[in-house]
Amino acid sequence: MVQSISMQVFGKVQGVAFRYYTREKAVSLGIKGFVKNMRDGSVYIEACGEQDGMKRFIEWCRHGPAMARVTHVEIQEKEEHVRADTFTVR
Repeated sequence: MVQSISMQVFGKVQGVAFRYYTREKAVSLGIKGFVKNMRDGSVYIEACGEQDGMKRFIEWCRHGPAMARVTHVEIQEKEEHVRADTFTVR
């Protein structure tokens, strides 16, 4: 079953290559969508994929790459699937 979410990741998540590692992880799990930096210092993600891959992706985002320090994550289920052919950094 396909799952779509929007997620905002807070903490030390900018300036640590979080977006690029997120893209790498998403592509490896077959997840489509995008990741972008927000003005408030957080990272925003929209992602869509099979439930097993999405579960693994969300767990990874709760920690991020080695240099990141995630303090909390806000996740919302989306009714519509993310319209993307791949996973991109914006």
